[in-house]
Amino acid sequence: MHEDPTVLYSEGGHECLAFNSLVSGEGIQANQFLIVDGDHACIIDPGGELTYTPLAVAVGKHIDLKNLDYVFASHQDPDIIASLPRWLMQTNCSVACSRLWTRFLPHLASTFLTDQMQLKIGARIIGIPDGGETFELGDSRIKALPAHFLHSVGNFQFYDTTSRILFSGDMGASLVDSAPDAFVTDFDRHVPHMEGFHRRYMGSSKAVRLWVNMVRGLDVQMLVPQHGRPFRGPAMINHFLDWISGLDCGIDLLRQTSFIVP
Repeated sequence: MHEDPTVLYSEGGHECLAFNSLVSGEGIQANQFLIVDGDHACIIDPGGELTYTPLAVAVGKHIDLKNLDYVFASHQDPDIIASLPRWLMQTNCSVACSRLWTRFLPHLASTFLTDQMQLKIGARIIGIPDGGETFELGDSRIKALPAHFLHSVGNFQFYDTTSRILFSGDMGASLVDSAPDAFVTDFDRHVPHMEGFHRRYMGSSKAVRLWVNMVRGLDVQMLVPQHGRPFRGPAMINHFLDWISGLDCGIDLLRQTSFIVP
């Protein structure tokens, strides 16, 4: 377990930190993110139950947990948000996710909380509309960007307007055996770590191309996924966008042979 984060950005009281290896033996490697602006902070995709304690300890070295404004969840999977009850009980944060999942998230807390506590917690869950939303974090802004069907039907990515980092969830994810904090430097050698995952987990090439068109209109200096290695600089990010926009994936790959009674 490594509690020391990767510093993605630090300037003028604004910091973006990535925790890449808090838990070993958990299954698929996952990254968690902390953004701090002055006395305000948010966590993006805090992870599962096994991640809560090491992440809370690590985050507590950088902020007072009482100052945690938001937990942002890109989608509803366990490796994203299964630790939700603990964050709601131990902090005063609000939780923002797609409005499609707001009625499902309280089920995560049902075994930990009384009915009265669940009602209070329900008021702290923010449903992001399909078109996205902008959240204030101190003097900065965090934009929840639509990424539906990439891979969840209700899916968001989070763009920090100060650092110009796009926290891209499963888009750009890679399955690597070591150094998930290392930036991609050789794109072609990195493709085998991404290709199978993206073919299966991205919904369709149509959804991908619409997303690519949106991202090309942003000033993105880093694209940082929830799994594996990040991309830095316009040239490398454009290389990824060119590659993913030409990849058949999801329902593009379905044939009648995919639906045969066993």
